[in-house]
Amino acid sequence: MPKPQNQIKTRSVVTPAVANVADVLSLPQLADTANNIAAQQLPNGMIPWLPDGHADPWNHVEAAMALSVMGHQTQAERAYQWLLNRQRPDGAWHQYYLADQVEQDKLDANCVAYIGTGVWHHYLCTRNRSFLESMWPAIQKAMGFVLDLQLPRGEIRWARHADGTPWSFALLTGSSSIYHSLRSAIAIAKELGHERPDWELSTARLANVIRTQPDAFAPKDRWAMDWYYPVLSGVITGQEGRARLASQFDQFVMDGLGVRCVSDRPWVTTAETCESVIAHLSVGQRDIAVEMFKWVQNLRANDGSYFTGMVYPEQVHFPANERTTYTAAAVILAADALLGISPASTLFSNHHTLPKLITIG
Repeated sequence: MPKPQNQIKTRSVVTPAVANVADVLSLPQLADTANNIAAQQLPNGMIPWLPDGHADPWNHVEAAMALSVMGHQTQAERAYQWLLNRQRPDGAWHQYYLADQVEQDKLDANCVAYIGTGVWHHYLCTRNRSFLESMWPAIQKAMGFVLDLQLPRGEIRWARHADGTPWSFALLTGSSSIYHSLRSAIAIAKELGHERPDWELSTARLANVIRTQPDAFAPKDRWAMDWYYPVLSGVITGQEGRARLASQFDQFVMDGLGVRCVSDRPWVTTAETCESVIAHLSVGQRDIAVEMFKWVQNLRANDGSYFTGMVYPEQVHFPANERTTYTAAAVILAADALLGISPASTLFSNHHTLPKLITIG
């Protein structure tokens, strides 16, 4: 792969073993990125995508994890308290929230499940057991909501309408992310001394259908996330994971620039590129991961935020000048995976750190 242009060069701030990453993005620069996220958090704890914008539970948790990595533990815990304050009796959260109201009332299973990943991540960063215990009731209710959407074959339907009516299909990206969140929830249960064999069996069934029955999911072949998410989430690992990433690499990667959001548009996005960085790292392809992380820095703004994406060859930011908190969070999580900044740095890149599941099939 050719070297990316316009790399940001800074002094090394970590060990020589990872100096090739640290020369691209320093810890002070990452601190600026985290400060940018923290500055946008509302007094009630919600982290919107943009100033005066909406939040969704998944990206809200993503931003909270980035704050945890960079030492903003109080702000991160305020973000989780915001979730506690808004959890429905059925365990779910709505799709989108404004500062003081619900904007979109759909109940997305993946968004609901992600609290499992976020809470376990925060615990790894802090070892705050009282926090973990305080979140356990919400974790139980959330996972109950999610698993009520699991079909006999193992896949998990995308969502429910606000009235409880389930959507009719499952999504590969969403189900893959749910798999990781369920494994994180199982880790929480084990840490607190609770046995949840039902969660373990359901998670194993979900992994099996992702690995063996691609027709179980609505076709989304244009989207990069369907390409790398089964690897990022730890469903597909090792040589099989490397083969999956290689199989569509040329379809989704614009060499020297980043990962396309969809395969038929020349739109590179920061978040998809950073998630792909972690996916490649998880299957031992560190050189590719480092190179792709360098490309992302072309989308960094002077204040430490990151543009959502850019269209090539015009080099026009799309959406126009948009710099979201979840995009900045994806950069921090990728940097953590590469640099080992926090005790949670391997949560997405070394799936052996989560409880082992039984194998089905």
